[in-house]
Amino acid sequence: PKPQNAITVAVSSRALFNLVEERRIYEEQGVEKYVEYQQNNENVTLKPGPAFYFVKALEHVNARLLELYPDDEERFDVVLMTNNHAQVGVRLINSINHYGLTIERFCMTGGESPIGYLTAYLTNLYLSADSDKVQEAIEAGIASATMFTANKDVVYSDTQLRVAFDGDAVIFSDESEQIVKEQGLDRFFEHEQLNENKPLAQGPLKGFLEDLGKLQKKFYAKNERLNCPIRTYLVTARSAASSGARVLKTLRSWGLEIDEALFLAGAPKGPILVKIRPHIFFDDQMFHIEGAQKLGTIAAHVPYGIAQKYHKST
Repeated sequence: PKPQNAITVAVSSRALFNLVEERRIYEEQGVEKYVEYQQNNENVTLKPGPAFYFVKALEHVNARLLELYPDDEERFDVVLMTNNHAQVGVRLINSINHYGLTIERFCMTGGESPIGYLTAYLTNLYLSADSDKVQEAIEAGIASATMFTANKDVVYSDTQLRVAFDGDAVIFSDESEQIVKEQGLDRFFEHEQLNENKPLAQGPLKGFLEDLGKLQKKFYAKNERLNCPIRTYLVTARSAASSGARVLKTLRSWGLEIDEALFLAGAPKGPILVKIRPHIFFDDQMFHIEGAQKLGTIAAHVPYGIAQKYHKST
């Protein structure tokens, strides 16, 4: 599809494939040895990385869209966005072909940061294993997250893309989180009830949730609501009774539907995510990411909002 019609997901090579050993060679022996190792092993298929099953699920959605709308270009386009050198490209291409992935567009920047290219590629979502690059992308206004591998192997749905989002500082701005951190929970509950009818400002991943919603509506239009290959989840530490109404009213004011909303009132997110088995779970707080990881969820950290300041100071 043409970039202006597509939902472009840019994925780094370390998010798509497991390059832990290669990364170790790069850090310990330098770039020349790393390139040499990759060239010597270009016929050895790379193992899946944290974004691999998410990308596979995007491709399944594309296949279903093409059946229903053969001439429509509004679908996912995955771009491999990496600061690898072009000499490493053959191994990446061989691995992509081995798994039957459709990744036609590569951006290999030879050691330079790829962030400048994200805008040129009209990127809707950027996933990387490099937290500094993700931070750079977030600051450039691009929906981005740092990918973390799950600590257990889980079987993911191959017929439905499942995406789970935290609320504050992910879909919504961090305005409410600021009150929790600076003034405490009681003041937060009071603030949310007073502002129940005032929509929250948007957060960095609101646009990607919108993109998913747009594609869902294409399935609904063909009477495929019950068989839709996309399902979205809000998994929030908020309590439904005291601070849930504002969240639901905000989504409604944006014209967005979310399939399932889980208000955990401060309970851990990991056990709920085990039941959902999302291909990706976005959260702004590292302790939620770590809790999800431990129980086998592929989690993606969104470095946005006030929680980052508190995370860095601990």
